[in-house]
Amino acid sequence: MKIVYSPESVEDLQRLREFIAVKNEPVAGRIATALLAAINKLKTFPQKGTVVKAAKSQHIRDLFVDDYIVRYLISEKSIYILRIWHQKEDWK
Repeated sequence: MKIVYSPESVEDLQRLREFIAVKNEPVAGRIATALLAAINKLKTFPQKGTVVKAAKSQHIRDLFVDDYIVRYLISEKSIYILRIWHQKEDWK
């Protein structure tokens, strides 16, 4: 499977990394690396995340990586990373 990042998810990653880097640059790098590694594992285990019940589709899932949530959509040949946020953020 191929991983495809939405423009919003790329912005999310950049925003999170910049926010954390202000206080601790090494931690920002470790979190970004952990998020990307977990997302990459979806190629092998696309069903790993939790189904988003509000979406009413088995294809939209949330992957929890430490305190972060990666929302993604599973299609036949690709996994689309939709958004990424910290659990304490008001992402709505």
